[in-house]
Parts: sequence; structure tokens; C-alpha cells
Amino acid sequence: MRSKVALLAAAAGLGLSSSASWGHHSFAAEFDIQRPVQLRGTITKVEFINPHSWLHIDVTNEDGTVESWMIEGGTPNTLFRAGVNRNTLPLGAEVIVDGYQARDGSNKASGRDVTFPDGRKLFLDGSAPPGEERR
Repeated sequence: MRSKVALLAAAAGLGLSSSASWGHHSFAAEFDIQRPVQLRGTITKVEFINPHSWLHIDVTNEDGTVESWMIEGGTPNTLFRAGVNRNTLPLGAEVIVDGYQARDGSNKASGRDVTFPDGRKLFLDGSAPPGEERR
């Protein structure tokens, strides 16, 4: 009886621990390495939520229309340890984001890095492959 309870508890624990990982995805599952994007826009929102952080930017197109983009970054803990926080990504700041667009063509991308007008660069440490300068 004792071994059956232990086996049942182990199976339940394994099931619970693996269910959390089902929500996480690989880069290739959602983003396309063949669709690199470089977006120039203004930061409108920053979300440090698990399992990925999100940077929201408004991009003004050549015709004057504005598109809102969601840029996936790494986990909050990873970014915080790298010195990225709300102070380093201030709302209203103009940035250039390099990354890869979502496979479904939506205004969503996996961000590789963010560059500020002064040349300062932050790496987003998301699921996007590193750029040439990081290899």
C-alpha cells in the first residue's frame, strides 16, 4: 500500500511539474528565423511577467499610420540580473528593436536587442538566436 501511494504521489508531482512547461514554447514554434525585423518605435508599455517579458512599441510607418508591436524578451529574472528594468526601458523612449517576426505574420516578434539613439544596446535574452555580435 505504501509503495502505491508513493508511486501515485510521484506520478502526480511529475504531471503537475510538466503541465507548467506546456505553456512555454521554443523560438521556432512561434517565430520565424527567415523573417528578421528591425523596428523603430516608441516604448508604450513594459511587462515583466513570466515566462517572458514583453516590450510594447508603437511604430510609425512611412505613410504616417501607427502599428503597435509586442516584443518578447527573456524572463524577468534573467533581464533583472542583466540590469534591465523599468528605468532602463522608460516609457516614451525611442528605440530600435532587432528580432524575428511571428510565424502568423502578426505584429509580434521575438526580440534580440534594443538600441537607443545614443548607441546604448540592451540584449533582451529571449528565445531569439543571438546576433552576430554576441557569438
